[in-house]
Amino acid sequence: MKIRALFASLVAVFAAASAHAANPVVVLDTSKGDIKIELFEDKAPITVKNFLQYVDDKHYDGLVFHRVMSNFMIQGGGYDVDLKERKTRAAIKNESGNGVPNKRGYIAMARTRGLDTATSQFYINVVDNPNLDKMQYCAFGRVIDGMDVVDKIRDTPTGARGQFESDVPKEDMVIKKARRADK
Repeated sequence: MKIRALFASLVAVFAAASAHAANPVVVLDTSKGDIKIELFEDKAPITVKNFLQYVDDKHYDGLVFHRVMSNFMIQGGGYDVDLKERKTRAAIKNESGNGVPNKRGYIAMARTRGLDTATSQFYINVVDNPNLDKMQYCAFGRVIDGMDVVDKIRDTPTGARGQFESDVPKEDMVIKKARRADK
């Protein structure tokens, strides 16, 4: 009986590892280094499909982290180095409440005040932000390598620039290339 229980436990562990390994992974090659992000397709299928389409379309290539708040998050995916907004596709349905938290190292969709308004912009939490879960911001993945890079971006000096009154890095924090890890 013990062997059967051990075998069942091993099968469960390997099944969980296989499911984990099946999640898509994206690498953001930034001016400060690489950030590798695992996406939770089973928890937020619409959001992950949307994000991956932007990656495949090379939408994020050459964009910057335009909003950096060292005690909150780093946000990118919408503006180039001249702070010109890049054209996006239609907004997607909000998948908040999926069990993925807005905790340090987790990626989520940025949006306006409207619930179903997310397009291409995303943020990476640099601290735990449980209030964003309550406010229905959809987290959909987590950084699995490169939190040191996230922290380098987080620690950059910021100020006013262009149309933004604050929180813009004084040095461009560029996403040189976004790609799927398996391609």
